[in-house]
Amino acid sequence: MPKVSIILSTYNRAHLIDQAIKSVLEQSFSDWELIVVDDASTDNTEEIIKQQIDRSGTSINIVYSKALENIGIARNSNRGLRIAKGEYIAIIDDDDRWINRDKLAKQVEFLDKNPDYVATGGGIIVIDKDGKEIFRYLKPETDEKIREKLLFDNTMANSTTVFRRSTAEKVGLYDETLRYSADRDFFLKLGLEGKLYNFPEYFANYTMAGQNTSIVKMKEHLRSSLMIMKRYKNNYPHYHLALLVNRLQYLYAFLPNFIKNFLHTFLARLKRFIFK
Repeated sequence: MPKVSIILSTYNRAHLIDQAIKSVLEQSFSDWELIVVDDASTDNTEEIIKQQIDRSGTSINIVYSKALENIGIARNSNRGLRIAKGEYIAIIDDDDRWINRDKLAKQVEFLDKNPDYVATGGGIIVIDKDGKEIFRYLKPETDEKIREKLLFDNTMANSTTVFRRSTAEKVGLYDETLRYSADRDFFLKLGLEGKLYNFPEYFANYTMAGQNTSIVKMKEHLRSSLMIMKRYKNNYPHYHLALLVNRLQYLYAFLPNFIKNFLHTFLARLKRFIFK
């Protein structure tokens, strides 16, 4: 039985997924299984994964499961969680990569020693499609600081997180009614069950490019975030201020694309500075 199940949910990212998998293989912690849940990709993702499995042989535990039809990130991630056998769950997005080879080792050790914590994460380095760094940021570290910011922003960077499978099952996994921002809702649910922690270290590269749904579907993401905030307005502080900030972000999404493209990096930096 593996200690950690790593969930890699993917859709049409054959040109990027190999780097994500290689970053898993480079981890110093080796007691894991990698579960690749393919949301009915139409490119050659399946071929890439099968090549990795063939190269790894029986020494590496890679499980590949392809959906019959495109079902969305929340349902697809839940498919992986239902397959998982590990005590802990690690998430890596298909267009990201882990950059600290001791990431899993540190997070497993932390959760083993701190049973009152349900999830850990870390910092992100944002890169462009060519791998050039745009900017970097650390998330709030302590549980107290994380809770202060949870309604303003997703303070747990998805591709850096490791959480307890038992807690994920207790809260009902990802909400499959949410097409967007299901990860934000998920960590808000986990925070109701225990403490959260972010290492003050950079754990992953996040690729900011045209394919990111958070950019392409900005209005939908922000609309979903506003709905999610209302679910937890009595559970976390500063609801009214966070509501104002998120409404302003939603209005920004209606600006012409050429203005948003010009402002996006600057505003992303500003947001990280304010809510760090």
